[in-house]
Amino acid sequence: MIIGIDDTDSNEGMCTTYLGAVLLEELQIYGIVETLPFLVRLNPTIPYKTRGNAAIALKLKTNCPEKAIAYILSRIEELAHMDCEKTNPGAVFILEKEYENLKLVLNNFLTDAIVDVIEIQKAKNIISKYGIHSKGFKNGRGLIGALAACGAMLNPEEMDYTFEYLAYRRKEKYGTPRKVYKESFFEADRETYPKTWDTVDLTNKLVVCIPHSFDPVLFGIRGENPEIVTKAAGIIRSESVKRFAVYRTNQGTDMHLLPATNIAEIRNMHSYKLEGTVSAAPNTIHGGHVIFPLRDGSGEEIDCAAFEPTKNFRAIVRRLMSGDRVILSGSVSSGTLNIEKMEIKYLVPFYAEENPKCPNCGKHMKSAGQGQGLRCKKCRIRTPSKIRYEVKRDVEVGLYEVPPCARRHLAKPLIREKRSETRVYPSR
Repeated sequence: MIIGIDDTDSNEGMCTTYLGAVLLEELQIYGIVETLPFLVRLNPTIPYKTRGNAAIALKLKTNCPEKAIAYILSRIEELAHMDCEKTNPGAVFILEKEYENLKLVLNNFLTDAIVDVIEIQKAKNIISKYGIHSKGFKNGRGLIGALAACGAMLNPEEMDYTFEYLAYRRKEKYGTPRKVYKESFFEADRETYPKTWDTVDLTNKLVVCIPHSFDPVLFGIRGENPEIVTKAAGIIRSESVKRFAVYRTNQGTDMHLLPATNIAEIRNMHSYKLEGTVSAAPNTIHGGHVIFPLRDGSGEEIDCAAFEPTKNFRAIVRRLMSGDRVILSGSVSSGTLNIEKMEIKYLVPFYAEENPKCPNCGKHMKSAGQGQGLRCKKCRIRTPSKIRYEVKRDVEVGLYEVPPCARRHLAKPLIREKRSETRVYPSR
């Protein structure tokens, strides 16, 4: 059977992936855990999320599904942060005989959960219609992610996916500063990049794969295959690790992005890929955020922002000019598009003027007076006006991204882009 679980964590601790790692070990008394577990990131703009909006799915081959289900539910009750108002766990169990009947239904549900805003009732209606074994705790919002994660496990061939190695702390260490040797993360990056990414941020000299919350995760290494993330994790030097798990995941895939043909169709709490023309020079506002308006073909405009946490990416955005053509990727909140990636398609020419040189002596001519053109004082040669010339812009056409320290879980790093016709500028 396939087991989907979501919403067991809180802002104060716990992590649904940790529960998955525990079950990977403990469920062996009930059968064999087949294939790698799935870690699915859902719509990143949902306000109900605790931290990363992740759900998990496991696949268990067992002769005693009832006992396994009872055990899983007991572990959720023990480990989930039920006291937190935002923690509303859900668990879903798909038996093998139900796979074919639910494959398409849950694949569609998975897509909706990543790109759209779903009400709990939609998940409950599917569970009721197909007679799916499930359990919702409190208001049961976790049933949404649990169903979506089952959809991923049922349809891996329909997905682009990556991998993450997650190392977990010993319980007595929870809430204390993580003891790690930061240089070992830079060493792991040197040994495994570009097959791994977002371990460190070289430009900003930061380790970015270590969480700062009170949850059990010590660090997470993301990459293209299980072997490379395991190799990178083996280079890390840190406090002792209690357990680890390697997950398949939709992280780094851009699955959250919807194509937008115009600004009128854009809605808050959704993420888009949108093409348009810069209609005014970017403006740096209080807090260091950089804002500019983007206009579509109909004349509609939307504010687009490179917020302060995007650090050096803002310098690229500041170089845009009115008339530049760009494709932006990002999420919309309060009517503003938060830029994750930017493809510059066309740069409007920029011209400057200067006094021409005297063709006789080579010195720059000076103004001869208002409305009298320019002249060389030495040679008495005149010309009616200044000369106009094109100035090379200090930015190039191509693909740009925010640095690793600002990257969202679902955003695809440029090192994963398979393009030959467009120049790519990965952020390191």
